[in-house]
Amino acid sequence: MKSGILILALLGIFQIQNAQKLVSKNTHVWFYSHTPMEDIEAHNRQAVSILDPATGELGFNLLVKSFEFKIALMQEHFNENYMESDKYPKAAFKGKITNNAAVDYKKDGVYPAEVTGDLTIHNVTKSITTQGTIEVKGAAVTARAEFIVKPSDYGIAIPAVVENKIAKEVKVTVDGTYASN
Repeated sequence: MKSGILILALLGIFQIQNAQKLVSKNTHVWFYSHTPMEDIEAHNRQAVSILDPATGELGFNLLVKSFEFKIALMQEHFNENYMESDKYPKAAFKGKITNNAAVDYKKDGVYPAEVTGDLTIHNVTKSITTQGTIEVKGAAVTARAEFIVKPSDYGIAIPAVVENKIAKEVKVTVDGTYASN
């Protein structure tokens, strides 16, 4: 009888801890490439992200083909020639807010966030560190960060014909609003 009560109590604690994780089902990830020849921008509003306020663990996953471009031909070239989306369909980040203790998830405000983790693109994983913000407003938590990606670091080959149209460094922005799962 006592062991049954203990098991129920542990299950209850597990559910409470599990409920503490926050989920963003429509995280907005976009990138911007600027060169004197051309600007390229694409948006993906279908990324999924999880944030654990207790530990600061943070991650997101997205389908590469979900990036949308203003020009359909750019989108086609992005998926077929550069990202090889059929071969490498997903991109992901798994990391941690290293100054998580400085964020009060129960008090409205905007808090600076230092984020470190592993970014996987094109089946290549690299460590990144960046600054971002965590905004707490009522029951909503919004996380935002920007970082630079060098396509060459991820084995993404840019043909010589278009190398002047695609920046060597691309700015990536991630913006997610989280709710309890």
